[in-house]
Amino acid sequence: MQSFVFNTVARIINGGGSALNLADHCAVLGVKRPLLVTDPGLVSIGLIEPILSALTEAGLPVIMFDQVREDPPEDIVLGAAQLGATEQVDGVIAVGGGSSMDVAKLTAVLLAGDQQLPELYGVDLVSGGRLPLILVPTTAGTGSEVTPVAVITTGETTKAGVSSATLLPDIAVLDADLTLGLPPSITAMTGVDAMVHAIEAYTSQHKKNPLSDSLAMQALQLLSANIRTAVHDGGNREARGNMLLGALLAGQAFANAPVAAVHALAYPLGGHYHIPHGLSNSLVLPSVLEFNAPQASDLYADLADVMVDGGGATVGGTGSAEAKTAALVAALRQLIEDVNLPATLQEAKVAQSDLEMLARDAMLQQRLLINNPRDVTYEDVLSIYRASYD
Repeated sequence: MQSFVFNTVARIINGGGSALNLADHCAVLGVKRPLLVTDPGLVSIGLIEPILSALTEAGLPVIMFDQVREDPPEDIVLGAAQLGATEQVDGVIAVGGGSSMDVAKLTAVLLAGDQQLPELYGVDLVSGGRLPLILVPTTAGTGSEVTPVAVITTGETTKAGVSSATLLPDIAVLDADLTLGLPPSITAMTGVDAMVHAIEAYTSQHKKNPLSDSLAMQALQLLSANIRTAVHDGGNREARGNMLLGALLAGQAFANAPVAAVHALAYPLGGHYHIPHGLSNSLVLPSVLEFNAPQASDLYADLADVMVDGGGATVGGTGSAEAKTAALVAALRQLIEDVNLPATLQEAKVAQSDLEMLARDAMLQQRLLINNPRDVTYEDVLSIYRASYD
């Protein structure tokens, strides 16, 4: 029997309006003075006010940190932790995208222990516990609400990750109502990001396991069947709910069977060009799959049999594994076009003269590249970037 370890969240709550019941979840966890971590954009559009009011009406004195920004730097985490310490909070809630959830995870750890932030960077280096933690995603993409990872910007073009089961929250809350106002472009980018999580988890060379496989397949089916509706009819609650659930399932999958070359090539695009993470993944996805095809066609054929096209049919067909793999790549290219994302690095304003520099940076992501189903050299990475350019 295959040996594997599978970690996930103790409790998942899924349902429209469920974010308004956070006071009940705080009571279960014994939280009486929560720190609410979010971003100024969500505050400005009024998304946070009903949640804040519900918590306040339940008698909880909420301390709000609303300064999270995309690709949060260390000072944002330290600012949240300082506020939490000053106000003597006893629990942390995040309402937002992956950035807010990552900040909340690390804040909960810093407030409960005596480690400094740089001491946490790496794998399983969290030595203490954390405060009670509830995560509420407002985008269907990162799956951060069910992953043991947080990524922080440490320099102008560099990031560092913390990976520890301690970062898994006590409760993840999925409330599709919070995603109804998400703009089409963000819906598209985060949706494709979640699909990449499913694809790479299913084909991961290390830690691939039956539980992650099942979750990845279900995630890809849900996400591919609903992303076009969510992008073009953002008020469709069913599609929004299915996207949230799909992102969570993909998050559970890649939290236990880690991602690979797509992410490794995406990170330098974000670091140097500040391209949103989901779009960075999307830009290199088809070319990475084509590169991997000689070693991964059987796995890609499985995914083709569950991925849904714009007409509602699965894309695999009845051909060989190689034919199904080609159909999967073609379907992903069509999907990227259907949701109006740039299809090439050139469209995304990446300079062709930077490809060699990007390839060198991508090769530094060995923790990801070792998971790829095909070994990757610098020359391979450069050829993938070139194939993705125009």
